[in-house]
Amino acid sequence: MATSQHPPHSSRKNRLNSYARYSGLGIQMLVFIFAGMYGGYKLDRLLHLKFPAFTIVLSLLGTAIAIWLAIKDFTRK
Repeated sequence: MATSQHPPHSSRKNRLNSYARYSGLGIQMLVFIFAGMYGGYKLDRLLHLKFPAFTIVLSLLGTAIAIWLAIKDFTRK
C-alpha cells in the first residue's frame, strides 16, 4: 500500500491561511510606512521646509503603528 506524500487537506489549508495572513500583514505594514513617508514628504513640500522634519516623524510614526499592529496580530492567535 502506497501512502500519499501530500499533506492532508486541512494541513494544506492551514498553510495557505498562514501564508495569506502573513502576506496581508506585510502589505499592511508597507502601506502604513509608505503613507507616513508620503504624507510627511507632502507636508514638507507644502510648508517649504528645507529639513524633512515631517517626513522623518511621520515615517517613524507609520513604522511604529505597523509594528504595533503586527505585534497585536501575532498575540491575537
